[in-house]
Amino acid sequence: MDVQMNPAATEAQSLPQPDPRRWLMLVVVFCAGFLDVLDNFIINVALPSIGRELHASFGELQLAVAGYTLAYAVLLVTGGRLGDLYGRKRLFVLGIGGFTLFSAGCGVAPTTSLLIISRILQGASAALMYPQVMSFIQVTFTPAERPRIFGYYAAIAGLASILGQVFGGFLLTANLFDTGWRSIFLVNVPIGLLVFPAALLVLRESKVAEARRLDYGGVGLLTLALFLCVCPLVMGESAGWPWWMLLCLLLSIPALIAFLLYEQKITRQGRTPLVSLLLFRRRRFSSGLVTITLSSGLFTAMLFLLTFYLQTLLHLTPLQAGLVFMVSSISFILASLISPAVSIRLGKRGLPVSAALVTLSYLLLVLAAQFLVPLWGIPPLLVALFASGFGMGLLGTPLLAKTLEDIKHDDAGVASGIYSTVQQTAGAFGVTILGLLDTFFTLSSGSPLHAFVLTMAVIMLLSCGLWLSVRPIK
Repeated sequence: MDVQMNPAATEAQSLPQPDPRRWLMLVVVFCAGFLDVLDNFIINVALPSIGRELHASFGELQLAVAGYTLAYAVLLVTGGRLGDLYGRKRLFVLGIGGFTLFSAGCGVAPTTSLLIISRILQGASAALMYPQVMSFIQVTFTPAERPRIFGYYAAIAGLASILGQVFGGFLLTANLFDTGWRSIFLVNVPIGLLVFPAALLVLRESKVAEARRLDYGGVGLLTLALFLCVCPLVMGESAGWPWWMLLCLLLSIPALIAFLLYEQKITRQGRTPLVSLLLFRRRRFSSGLVTITLSSGLFTAMLFLLTFYLQTLLHLTPLQAGLVFMVSSISFILASLISPAVSIRLGKRGLPVSAALVTLSYLLLVLAAQFLVPLWGIPPLLVALFASGFGMGLLGTPLLAKTLEDIKHDDAGVASGIYSTVQQTAGAFGVTILGLLDTFFTLSSGSPLHAFVLTMAVIMLLSCGLWLSVRPIK
């Protein structure tokens, strides 16, 4: 007797079964991701204490912050590709081990120079570690599970950003074991010492099927291009924008073009490039990068400008300003947790609706600063910030999942690295360009309030581009 097989059932049976330990693996990689985000925020509250004890200048303190960001942004793509080629577990373990070691180095640094060096190496270690977090999600969980996992991760990142400010202040106030500011770095050590052996025991190795060599030429050219671009963005303002930084920014363009041409040549020769340019032919991936560039650049610039608005124009203390920002962080966490359910409910309309909410929140910020705060105080601003964080949470979580959805496992690490690099660089670009625009408006109008409102209006208008950039992502 002939038996007819259901094609869908046959296809489902042929798919690899999900790893039963994937949820335990997720806890391990989430801990590392939490440390990475936490460390980006926690140092800011300790800068005055570091300056007093180490007799550091303002420029040296800026370098301690910027050095981490610079090494992190420049090496993310390379870290992702190294994981693809030589094993994501191996690079994750190496990254968390280095991050823990250099966190301890920061915590015991006797001089500013050693602190800066340790911060740079800490950022480089994070660049090896972080792309593997996204890669593990991509290669371990099913497409149906990933939106929920990315939502969890976004919520954890939002929580880390809050704790980075609140917990950092607590550690400085508590002065545990008389460690002072050093405790903000030393707190990473016990967590890292737990994650390191857990990763060795729990994580499963994954990498490309056949052995391939690293594209060293591509690594060199991309590192040069990103350094020339990111270095002026993160250090230019504190250094007063000397001519050589502007030259670096200009030279980053031909350096990037040289990298792309070199990758084309490598591909034609049948070798494995650092970045497969075929990735950018995928509509979701390229559209997702455009969207994250615009959304991250505008949101980061808004937060940067709002800091000065709160403390300079509204005369809030740093603690009060931090509590105001917490409203946005809390709504971001909430939106990240519910975004998978919202995406299912709204379907293809999910991303456009989220983009519209982001634009609406910027409009509310403009109205609050210009009209409502003088009448009613802080509450209208809190409403606008809640809407902003909520919109970014609803937008960012499904955007990450959909951008990486069609990426093959062999390119999971490098694609994650590209996404994170674009996000980091866009934030730096947004702060630089819109910060300069705010300065121009201030000089031309003579009113910092008027300049802030005008710059926020520009941010609102630019955010309308999100409606177009998310349309190809379905």
